[in-house]
Amino acid sequence: MTAALANTLPGPYWSSDVDAAPACAALASALSCDLAIVGGGFTGLWSALKAKEQQPDAHIVLLEAGRCGQDASGRTGGFCAPSISHGVSNALARYPGEAETLIRLGRQNLAEYARDLDVHGIDAEFQLSGKLNVAATPWQVQGLEAMARNYERFGIDCELLSGSALSEKLDSPAYVAGLFEPNYALIHPAKTVKELRRVCIAKGVEIFEDTPVSGLSRDGTLIALQTPQARVKAAKVILATNAAVPLLNKLKLAFIPIYDYSLVTEPLSAEQWASIGWNGDYGIADSGNQFHYFRKTPDGRMLWAGYDAIYHYGSSRDAANLQRNESFERLASQFAATFPSLADVTFSNAWGGVIDTSARTTFFAGTAYGGQLAYAMGFTGQGVSASRFAALTMLDMLESRDTERTRLKMPRRWPVPFPPEPVRSLAVRMAQNGLAEEDLTGRRPALLKLLDALGIGFAS
Repeated sequence: MTAALANTLPGPYWSSDVDAAPACAALASALSCDLAIVGGGFTGLWSALKAKEQQPDAHIVLLEAGRCGQDASGRTGGFCAPSISHGVSNALARYPGEAETLIRLGRQNLAEYARDLDVHGIDAEFQLSGKLNVAATPWQVQGLEAMARNYERFGIDCELLSGSALSEKLDSPAYVAGLFEPNYALIHPAKTVKELRRVCIAKGVEIFEDTPVSGLSRDGTLIALQTPQARVKAAKVILATNAAVPLLNKLKLAFIPIYDYSLVTEPLSAEQWASIGWNGDYGIADSGNQFHYFRKTPDGRMLWAGYDAIYHYGSSRDAANLQRNESFERLASQFAATFPSLADVTFSNAWGGVIDTSARTTFFAGTAYGGQLAYAMGFTGQGVSASRFAALTMLDMLESRDTERTRLKMPRRWPVPFPPEPVRSLAVRMAQNGLAEEDLTGRRPALLKLLDALGIGFAS
């Protein structure tokens, strides 16, 4: 292991930066409720909070297999996008008929996300500080120019940067152009989970941790959820299980678990930040298919993450997948090449996280059990803000509401299923090889063009 990684701690920086709340008790005896929510990450907690807003007297129960936010939600980079469709370009490419609506609703969702935090006194360390997209190659520059044209079409503020204008935002030999968008936010993932959980409990949501749900069944007019301790009977159910093995068989081919990896540096000095020209609190992402995303932490460290997107054979979700030295070594090497003045910096934390990757690259939602159960998943790495929108969509579905959310085609469009093994691993590998080739040459291989025509993508 390189010297830069010699003393890293194996776990998310975010949880080490927050005092853990006392655990909620595990379910001890059978109960009945109006709404049972399975999963205590962003989607489940937003579902509980918004359900309580809509029906203050409802008996709402949230069941979490471990601790709230310990999985995908607590391992994200905290990029909070003004999008529910994996970006403007993706909306235009995959959902052209409703792209304008998707883009408007994405921006509205971010504004309402901020308002919800304020109304409920949720200290998520929310910063509407913007995002800088950077390009390393001529074809990536062309991509930024196309992005700017799309933004202009929909009235989204942005600024193309190069030369000294780029250096004032980020000074790195790796990048030759940038596009800055001010309407983009960052949150502290662990604090967001902790605060959402606190507010839900204060409003009367019963949260049971260390309570995995192993099965669903019909019990008269109710749905029974089986846990190791007891059964819960619910009039309605929300599945907010993200990348976990789904409880509905029909969902088992709808997404695959993909792992990406993160490093966080030791605190950087003002001189070190100045040496790379990063003078603001905006997040940054580069423009490759295999891309890095990076941001500052509240105590002056840099999170440097992404690039590798690893599928483990058989859709493995083993805990060992969260630590991958090969990916950490690659990230450390790429960090030193991107920021030569920081080549001697060491890293304090190294961890992996799982992404529920859909072939549509956007979340999908639907119902089962005659409309008494709703689910949303397949966020494909873009769930920090979209999880709130998905929560509202599921609640609309459970109440059979005719809303702009339920009329959208995007969430209701069934994702192309992933094939079974061993074809699944081969297909993922072929798609990733094609994406890597495009990064190197700027030419999109025939396989990816075919997938584009079929509305299939692979992203994170």
